Formats: sequence, C-alpha cells, structure tokens
Amino acid sequence: MRCFLGLDISTTATKAVLVDEAGEVLGISAASHRLSTPRPLWSEQDPHDWWAATQEAVARLLERSGVSGASVAAVGLAGQMHGLVLLDESGDVIRPAILWNDQRASAECEEIRARMGGLETLVAATGNDAFAGFSAPKLLWVRNNEPATYARVRQVLLPKDYVRFRLTGEYATDRADAGGTLFLDLETRDWSPRVLGALEVPREWLSRTHEGTEITGGLSRAAAEALGLEAGTPVVGGAGDQAAQAVGVGAVSPGTFALTVGTSGVVFAPADRPLFDARGRAHAFPHAVPGAWHLMGVMLSAAGSLQWYHDTLAPEVSFDALVAEADPVPPGADGLLFLPYLSGERTPHADPRARGTFFGLALSHGRGHLTRSVLEGVAFGLRDNLELLGDAGLARPSSLRASGGALKSTTWRGILADVLDVPLEIVETPEAAAVGAALLAGTGVGAWATAGDAARAAVRVLGVREPSPERVRRYAEIHTTFRALYPALKPHFPA
Repeated sequence: MRCFLGLDISTTATKAVLVDEAGEVLGISAASHRLSTPRPLWSEQDPHDWWAATQEAVARLLERSGVSGASVAAVGLAGQMHGLVLLDESGDVIRPAILWNDQRASAECEEIRARMGGLETLVAATGNDAFAGFSAPKLLWVRNNEPATYARVRQVLLPKDYVRFRLTGEYATDRADAGGTLFLDLETRDWSPRVLGALEVPREWLSRTHEGTEITGGLSRAAAEALGLEAGTPVVGGAGDQAAQAVGVGAVSPGTFALTVGTSGVVFAPADRPLFDARGRAHAFPHAVPGAWHLMGVMLSAAGSLQWYHDTLAPEVSFDALVAEADPVPPGADGLLFLPYLSGERTPHADPRARGTFFGLALSHGRGHLTRSVLEGVAFGLRDNLELLGDAGLARPSSLRASGGALKSTTWRGILADVLDVPLEIVETPEAAAVGAALLAGTGVGAWATAGDAARAAVRVLGVREPSPERVRRYAEIHTTFRALYPALKPHFPA
C-alpha cells in the first residue's frame, strides 16, 4: 500500500508523519529546532536547521515505522507561516529567517498602509491589514535597516518553502501560505501587482504559486539520498500550518470551523468565496483546498498563558493537579478576570504593547481562582475571535472541530464549550498539520479525489462536549466585562 509523507516545519520542531491510503497514521517523529532572540521582540531561526531537522525526522520515522522509502508516493509540506527567508542569486541563505512572532516591523506596517493609500485600500487589495508578523513588513524592515543585505536578495521564501527548495530545487509556494505574506491578491489567489508596485518589491523575487494539492516538483537525487526516499517522488504545494491543520481535522468546507488551542489559539473558518473584515482585524487567506478560502482569528497566548502561569507561579505542581484546583471554582472565578495578552495581541486587537492582566483580585481569591481565571481568559479571547468572524459575514458554526494539547483537560473543554456556546467535536488527529500535509499529498497523486474525501477518510471524532445553557448565560454576562477591559487599559499599556 502506498503511503504519504507529511512534514510540518513548525517553530519548535520539524514533525514528520506517514499516512496510508486508508487514512491511518503509520508513524510520527520530530526533530527540534533552535530559536534565537537576539533582541527584545526579535525571533529568528537558521533555515539550515530546518533542513537538518527534516533529514533527522524522516530517518527516524522510516526506522520506527518499518516503512520502506520506496512506499512513499508523495510528500506534502506544512509549516510556520509569515516567516521571511532571503536567498542570494546562488540560492544561499543571506541572514537568519525572521519568524511569525517577531515584532520588530511595526513602523514598516505604517509605511505599508501609507504606500497603499490607507488601511481601507490595503484591506481591499489583500483582505488583510499589515501585521508586524507578516512577511512584507519584515522585508521592508530589512530594506530600511540592513541595506547591504537587501541588495543581495534575489529570492524571498516562506519557511516550509525553503525546505521545498532543498527537496526539489524548485522555488514554489502554496496559495494558503502565500496569503500570509501580504503580497497576495485574495480574489485572484496570486501575487498582487498593485501591492508589489506600491512596495517596490520585484515580482521575480517571489515563487510560483500553486494550489495545496498541486504537484510543485519531484525529489532531487541528492534530497532522495539524504532522506532515504525515491528520486522524483512528487512534492505537492501543501499549506501554511493552520490551513494544513484544518485539513487534518476536517475543516474543509463552510460551516465546519476549527478551534486550535496550542501555544497560540486559532479559530479557523472555511469559506466558499473571498471574505474579509473591513478593518482587517481577521486574517483572510486562500484555503489549502483548491477554490476555497478561509477567515482566521489568532490570539498569541492561549495554552501559552497557562504554561507561563504554571512555570512562574506553580512549577512544582503538575498541570493536571493545577487545573483540577480550578474545577470547583464557579464560573467567573468569583469576580477575577485575566487578560491573556502576555505577548501583545494579534486579533482582534492588533497591539504588540497589550499586556496580560489579572483584574479584580481580592483577599478571598486562592490559587484555584487564579487558575480558573487564566482558563476563562483564554476562552474569552477565543470568543472575541469567533465573534469577529461573524462580523465579517460568516454564519455561526453548528460545531467546532477542536484540537490541541489544552483539549486533553475536561475542565478546559467545558469552559471553552460554555464560553463559546458551540459544541466542541474532539478529534483524534495527532500532529494535525503534518497529517493535513500528508492528506494533501495523497490527494495530489490521486489517492483521494478531493481534500474533503481525504479528510473524511482520516479524521475521527472522539466525542462532543455540549455547552451548558446555564453556564452559557453566565459567561455571556462576564464576557461583557472582559471586553470592556482592553479599551479601558489600552492607553496605559505603553507606559
């Protein structure tokens, strides 16, 4: 039986999975990456580390699974979005890649809005506002601050597409990931001449764009030998990690939203036409599914908020024990609220200066209250994003396909279902982005007719967590106070 290799070039590691034609996961492996923060708000990685980790992860995967490299019929790629990889005319890396969570390019966001004639014009052209995390502001930052480096640029790639280049020797990208550069025309699903002209970026620096299931090249002989695979094995477009993850959990058509609660938190909504928020607060990109689009709300510190809370205030306690203390605390934590803006915020508040806040602390509050307020604060932030997608024209979903490490907690599942007032369908998809990439690869070589067919073959719903009507009403009242806190505190965050 043929199988399909999915690679997810994430921030922390390269994850590799094998999926067979029945949609079964045959094996999983990972190899970690190093992260560099040379200055406050900076985040960089060496692209060579991604390629080294890819080789390590694939070798380990083939060994553990007992699958022959000759059985791998196609390769799909997913990866961290928005990163900036710069190559010279020889295809060599010029400088460390600037990552999605890097915040240095705030001034360049203002420059982009000005060059495009204002926010409204920019959003009309791309579907998005300029965020410091996007690729275009980072490229302008290099031009403004490292002119000698900029003079050497001949190719601009996204992180997973550097790995594609090492696999195939081809410069190519998928349209879902390309949407996160701010260079893409949302409607045509290709690079925007208007944006490139306004920003004075040469079109030839950008790769060919492809749909997520389209073959972009074949493994070179050198790459095949490095990975233990067959030369010429097709490599498909794949997707940025969120669109790939949506395929991996079955959010491939309108009405089925995906909820991811990992370090960051994402509400992902497929659409059958290009939709966007008029103020650019939500992210509007093509989907990995050909001919489809998606809207996405992203909060920067979801499970990351709980990680910080645990590591800082209760490192000696297990996560399970810590969360258990929150279970008997009533909804609303007896008047204690937590704003989860520990790394600034992305949507719906594009504010790198926003900060985390405990509001309403009293002598009566114990650690269980603090813990519950963190869990609820993240849920309220996700509710803000769900409502933002509704403001952009999407109907409320009948359910959310939920994944991520936080969903292992039954306490947090209940809080999320009650705050969002939507049933949560808990899916069994380990490493969903890598699995989604594998499913796109299989679709590209005909194992499934469509990405939807692939998702239906692979995705298993383990159970559904229904919201409690009584708690839904209580949380709706508390959310009103939560929403009032950010605008009240915004003027004070810079100080």
